[in-house]
Amino acid sequence: MSARHRLIVGLDVPTVQEAERVVSTLGDSISFYKIGYQLAFAGGLEFARDLAKQGKQVFLDMKLLDIDNTIASAVENIARMGMTMLTLHAYPKAMAAAVKAAEGSGLCLLGVTVLTSMDEQDLTDAGYEYDPHTLVLRRAEQARIAGMGGIVCSAEEASAVRQIVGPKMAIVTPGIRPAGADKGDQKRVMTPSDAIAAGSSHLVVARPIVKAGDPKAAALAILAEMDEALAKQP
Repeated sequence: MSARHRLIVGLDVPTVQEAERVVSTLGDSISFYKIGYQLAFAGGLEFARDLAKQGKQVFLDMKLLDIDNTIASAVENIARMGMTMLTLHAYPKAMAAAVKAAEGSGLCLLGVTVLTSMDEQDLTDAGYEYDPHTLVLRRAEQARIAGMGGIVCSAEEASAVRQIVGPKMAIVTPGIRPAGADKGDQKRVMTPSDAIAAGSSHLVVARPIVKAGDPKAAALAILAEMDEALAKQP
């Protein structure tokens, strides 16, 4: 895959109208978009369907977690929406229910390991006995066993995760920041080229593109950096 199919622009904006402006501005340079909670609860689910009908790939970042039957029902409906990727928290029972529900649909299920806004102290405060790296690897192994399509993790863990999940599973990494960019509320970040080199298959970039003075120029610069990194891979 070229960088154009690996870069996912996060539409982390408050309204569908603003999301439409971003998509229009980026034009054909971007083919993959992420829709999360903020936009989803402002009419973004219908917008997600519209993007899919336009031939765009859509990553629906819902981080599902519930009882098995509820997870299965949600996944079945999301698959019918024409989505490309869907996240759920990487709990074994939830992942097993989702995989069964998504069979034959082409929907790539992603297990969320540890949020990139969390560090070791955050996990301790939440009651986990593992540090971020250990917990990511544990959940990556569980995702592989469950038959998930990929996982979401920090690029800092991508290399180690790739050793666990093998070459075929997607490793989707948020927290991507071009050199010199503000980290915002992210704590475990990496540049686009370093993330590709580490083994990430897809990069999620929101603020550095969406909030840029020239979003299209920012996106093209990241794509160029990714293409250069991909060219160096064996």
